[in-house]
Amino acid sequence: MSSRDGAVGALLAAEQGRTPRADARRNMERLVEAARAAVAETGVEVTAHEIARRAGVGIGTFYRRVSSREALLEAVLDEVFAEMADLAASAGADPDPWHGFETFAVSYVRLRAESCGIREAVGGACGPNLDPVLGRIQESVRLLVERAQEAGVMRSDVAWQDVPFLLAAVATGPRTLRLRAGDEQWGRNLRVVLDGLRAPRSQGLPGTPPA
Repeated sequence: MSSRDGAVGALLAAEQGRTPRADARRNMERLVEAARAAVAETGVEVTAHEIARRAGVGIGTFYRRVSSREALLEAVLDEVFAEMADLAASAGADPDPWHGFETFAVSYVRLRAESCGIREAVGGACGPNLDPVLGRIQESVRLLVERAQEAGVMRSDVAWQDVPFLLAAVATGPRTLRLRAGDEQWGRNLRVVLDGLRAPRSQGLPGTPPA
């Protein structure tokens, strides 16, 4: 089952409509796709009307398929985290430790950037439901970092717990100091972080690792 099947399947299971299942799935797939694209382009303030417009369905169909905009965003968030976990597991199977880590980091930061703010937008409705998948991602990051360090391709003074904070810090707002972010600014930021993580290192890090 793909991550997209997970989001669509979860939403279909929650609805009580009488639309034939083929039509229901087709409309739900459009809504999920539209919601993800809209959040990536305009942010979590996107309205139900805008999502419906992008999906090519009426607002009535939107509310027949999903109970609320927040329910749709919550399903999208679950889907994004499931994709992150799958990417992390796949990266661990890469025979090249650095390539595996780098591939995961790029995909992880891209997904974070495209879904930024969803968790806050749904008012914490996901709550502990995300604990299992977050645990999977955390464990995969630990293994990726430790494997790269054991291979001598990542600086050894970085704790694996530092890495999630470094990757989260890559995301940026559209403006700072009267400057506008460039196209895929997160990609430029990430390249600097990745270059800084590669061995050999030149200076030690101050302070202590995150707890």
